[in-house]
Amino acid sequence: MAKNESKEQKNKFPVSKLKWLWMNMKGTRAMFVLALFGTVVYNVMQLTVPFFSSKIVDEYLQGENAAYNRANNMHGFYVLLACMIGFTVFRVIVVYLDCMAYEHSSQKALYRIRNSLYDKIQRQDMKFYSTYRTGDLMTRVTGDLDACRHMIAWVIRNIIESFVLYFSTAIYLCIINWKLALSVLIISPFIFIIIVKFRKKVGPMHRELREKLAGMNTYAQENISGNRVVKAFAREDYEIDKFDTSNVDYRDTNKRTQMIWIKFYPFIEGLANMLSLVLILVGGIFLINHELTMGEYVAFSGLMWAIANPMRNLGNIMNEFQRFDAASNKVMEIYFSEPVIVDKEDSIAHPGPFKGKVEFKHVSFKYDDGKLPVLKDISFVAEPSQTVAIMGETGCGKTSLINMIPRFYEPIEGEVLVDDVSVDKYKLTDLRKHIGLATQDVLLYSDTIEGNIAYGVTGLTAEQVVKFARYSAASEFIAKMPEGYDTIVGERGVGLSGGQKQRISLARALAIEPSILILDDTTSAVDMETEKEIQHSLRELDFPCTKIIIAQRISTTKAADKILVLQDGRITEEGSHEELIAKGGYYAELVKLQTGGEA
Repeated sequence: MAKNESKEQKNKFPVSKLKWLWMNMKGTRAMFVLALFGTVVYNVMQLTVPFFSSKIVDEYLQGENAAYNRANNMHGFYVLLACMIGFTVFRVIVVYLDCMAYEHSSQKALYRIRNSLYDKIQRQDMKFYSTYRTGDLMTRVTGDLDACRHMIAWVIRNIIESFVLYFSTAIYLCIINWKLALSVLIISPFIFIIIVKFRKKVGPMHRELREKLAGMNTYAQENISGNRVVKAFAREDYEIDKFDTSNVDYRDTNKRTQMIWIKFYPFIEGLANMLSLVLILVGGIFLINHELTMGEYVAFSGLMWAIANPMRNLGNIMNEFQRFDAASNKVMEIYFSEPVIVDKEDSIAHPGPFKGKVEFKHVSFKYDDGKLPVLKDISFVAEPSQTVAIMGETGCGKTSLINMIPRFYEPIEGEVLVDDVSVDKYKLTDLRKHIGLATQDVLLYSDTIEGNIAYGVTGLTAEQVVKFARYSAASEFIAKMPEGYDTIVGERGVGLSGGQKQRISLARALAIEPSILILDDTTSAVDMETEKEIQHSLRELDFPCTKIIIAQRISTTKAADKILVLQDGRITEEGSHEELIAKGGYYAELVKLQTGGEA
């Protein structure tokens, strides 16, 4: 089963994780390759200090000709010393430039991937947003993305560094004395075996850790966004306890992940420290038997860290690699995701406004996770500039119906047409920029009131903003705000009443001068007098506009050209206010209920 999962993971994306990083390093690839070469160079140069040290020891301290050289050839000593210092300074410069190059490449890749992710998220359809939680998406574009950057800036560099340092040192030691070198290097395979076992244990833990973090971020995001609900029900303590439980869970998972490394670390450290012990024992014997000079022993001694450190680092490298593996799966899942609802190859461009005719032809619809259709065989026509009102019980499919006009969702049967052309044949941008949408659940941005109203139009003048605010009966309360239209609205409209937010939302929808205006219970939070004013304004718009209105108030629907009654996903009644009252059905009963028994 584990093997099948592994194959599934490999085939999940069109490219491997490392190739994906390479794709996103466009513009800095040459610099990155140069940095890799620099890593090789400065790690090979680690051998220079032990090499010159061994020469100094053998030729000026302990060798057969040491006394003669000290007396007659001190120039050679200074040359060796100068070479040692020179190579060290040069190596430091290479390391500095190398680190800068890695950081520059990783930040460029991070910038590119983050932009791509945001672009992908912006262009996704409604199914995507109903699948992914906001906190999870935030985790992907922050912590998970940083793990990808860390892979470029640190992990890859350390892999190259460790292997180059280990193998160059091993080759150099074999050249000095292959017997002593093999005695030291024979410990390495045992460390590699431990590292492989560590990798198998720590991989699943990093994936679990990432899920716990996403869950905790989701809790935080939901509760910060829903702070009014929390306070309204005095549930602060409950939410604090819930977050604490999630935080403890994340902490414990983090501890378990770190404990795996702590369990393996003593074995790796113990084996690494055995290198010095082997050197003392075997190297001492070789010195006694004159199979090794003191200078060569000094070189061996000076390079034990170059054998031990790469093996020690492999554990940390593997740990970070597993973190990258878990994080990149989540990032690449969004990066390579594609929306289902997209422009067709032969889609029609329609930059100008529509006439405004909307038609549903035998439309049926159900959600992907639903078993039964939400809408069944819906057919009606809204002629240009007509007002069509839709009524029905909660959950009967009203919002699902209007969501198919701008192609937020697509029908499973039938078709939706605008100006006698199926909506799936228009370019999405051209279709949606001529449809104004205002919903009951209003989202306002942390911007000025003017900025929120002008959100859908570039270059809207102050006079036009005021005009559309008047249409939505918002101008009066805006004028009383501390800074008028320049008043900053809090996040999601905090500081405004529900009715005020709805009126700003309506002004925003009207500001694009839409050919089709869709109002989803937009005046539910305003008083009757304000609603009457809004209805009058909508009838007196200075641009042609077909209006499709979901409403529960008879005062909103009675002036409509056509009223549709939805029940159990079907249109059960259709006609004008007077016609439906005459039929004596659901609508007539609703009129009696809202008017105290008088139709």
